[in-house]
Amino acid sequence: MSQLGGSAATTPTRERIVEAGAELFLRQGYVGTGMKQIVTNASAPFGSVYHFFPGGKEQLGAEVVRWSGAAYALLVKEAMDAEPDLVTAVEAAFVGAGEALRTSGYADACPIATVALEVSSTSEPLRVACAEVFESWIQGLADRYQAEGLGAEAARTLAQVFLMLLEGAFLFCRAARSLEAMDAAGAAAVAATRAGLAAATSS
Repeated sequence: MSQLGGSAATTPTRERIVEAGAELFLRQGYVGTGMKQIVTNASAPFGSVYHFFPGGKEQLGAEVVRWSGAAYALLVKEAMDAEPDLVTAVEAAFVGAGEALRTSGYADACPIATVALEVSSTSEPLRVACAEVFESWIQGLADRYQAEGLGAEAARTLAQVFLMLLEGAFLFCRAARSLEAMDAAGAAAVAATRAGLAAATSS
């Protein structure tokens, strides 16, 4: 995620705070990250965080979730767009996710999942932000499947399968410090995509 940001000298303070929050939530979670740590990493005055986010950590957290979700969706889209067909694109998405996970020492996984697991039962604003991000990911993938000829219901189901496989693989890989689960999840996503495309062609 860090490659998406600019330098402290050129990036506006509010954006630096959000980007710092995104990096820290990704690696430490929402609960494990303090406001002081966020502003320190953002090279921002402590008072500035409450200037931009008068609702405090919860408001900042919701903003970070939405920003991280959009940034991650863009990265996945760019990786998939570089491939010649949908099956290869799905395969590349899982390979890329695994490589990013491995090179980060199994720290960089889904930027939303940790927060969603931590706070969905305790913070309604953060639950809503996480739900909005997941829905945007599902819709974006479903649109892609529909563009290949799948009906709306089948496309949405495949999009959900894609994301559930990816999220589950992140969890298993981080615990095992191995890409075995990502490889299995990628193969399953490719098989599901092939089957969906075949069904759409024969109908």
